[in-house]
Amino acid sequence: GGFTSSVVKMQSVTDPLSIDSAFSPWKNSVNTRWDKTYFYIESNGIAEHEMMAGITAWQQQVPLPQCYTGTNAWMIPLQPEIAAVPVPVNPQHFIRGAVAVAVNGIPIFNPYTNTGVDAFLDGQLDKYGGHSGRADDYHYHTAPVHLYQKTQQKMPIAFALDGFAVYGAIEPDGTAMKSLDANHGHFGTDGVYHYHASTAAPYMIGRMVGKVTEDSTLQIIPQPAAKGVRPALTPLKDATITSCIPNGNGNGYILRYTLNGQQYSVDYRWTPLNATNSTYTYVFTSPNGSSTTQTYTGKSPCVKITTSVGDAQKESAIEIYPNPVRSRIMFMFPPEIAPSGILECTIYSMAGKRELHTHRIQDGIDVASLAKGSYLAVLAIGTHTHTIPFIKE
Repeated sequence: GGFTSSVVKMQSVTDPLSIDSAFSPWKNSVNTRWDKTYFYIESNGIAEHEMMAGITAWQQQVPLPQCYTGTNAWMIPLQPEIAAVPVPVNPQHFIRGAVAVAVNGIPIFNPYTNTGVDAFLDGQLDKYGGHSGRADDYHYHTAPVHLYQKTQQKMPIAFALDGFAVYGAIEPDGTAMKSLDANHGHFGTDGVYHYHASTAAPYMIGRMVGKVTEDSTLQIIPQPAAKGVRPALTPLKDATITSCIPNGNGNGYILRYTLNGQQYSVDYRWTPLNATNSTYTYVFTSPNGSSTTQTYTGKSPCVKITTSVGDAQKESAIEIYPNPVRSRIMFMFPPEIAPSGILECTIYSMAGKRELHTHRIQDGIDVASLAKGSYLAVLAIGTHTHTIPFIKE
């Protein structure tokens, strides 16, 4: 019995608000909610950065919005358990479906594709480490470290489907990354396990430290399904994608690629057919100007896509001032958000304790009674929340 007394039961922070704060810079395109068991992430699977550009080994798939919403949302367990034997992220396990979801709502797959090759080394990924799968579903295969352009270095950029967070080169406490174990992570100073990103394989997760359930195809379940509208195509040898930009109408993209020094394009869009379905039109244009059109019917995309970085930054433009604060915080809103549209504000400690709650924010909020430290102001706007960190001094 002497051994058990020294065993520490390691478990994750189950506070959903601390998880939620990692998603706050992307709340214009990501919706979050939670219950006692899971933290749910809803998105349309479309990144706000340019997708596909730079791919040199193209599978002929293109990005389509997906409905990762409702019962088809991403699910992160709030009470992860350490697995007795971590399952390796390798060409045998988890090659169907995702192993993690990034804080911008984009799923992250195993570095190895369903044919067992390293997608990055094979030239299949764009400059952000992503590409589109067989269902025209965009996803990353490496750690999305580019997200640090929009979030703090000590914040997570993804959450593995086993419940543990993924960080970059900085620890959650702000110090430099410590040495990594065989799973590509370690326990933090808070006793909670987390993974780290790297530029070489395994890029993010070496083995799944948390318990996961695999289906008969060795895919992690539960996880949402991507739905394509056309049969998957085959790789187009020696094609290089030069651009993939929204068409301006918010209902499609124009993807351009070169092959043997000649330029080709795929202009694809979706048009509502009835209440639930849309017509998907793919126009393939060759260098001589001739084109072929393919048309499919499928479920309508459920979320509008962001057509510019301006759209994407509107909501993250809510600011707290002064920050750090001594007595009263004030909110600064972009023109398109009316302060009267804020339903309530709740202030939480970083440990998840509810400290203050008010329905009045027009004249700011008196925080003089709060102890010194870091806090999260959670604003309820319409049907979702927006989280803003601040420091009380």
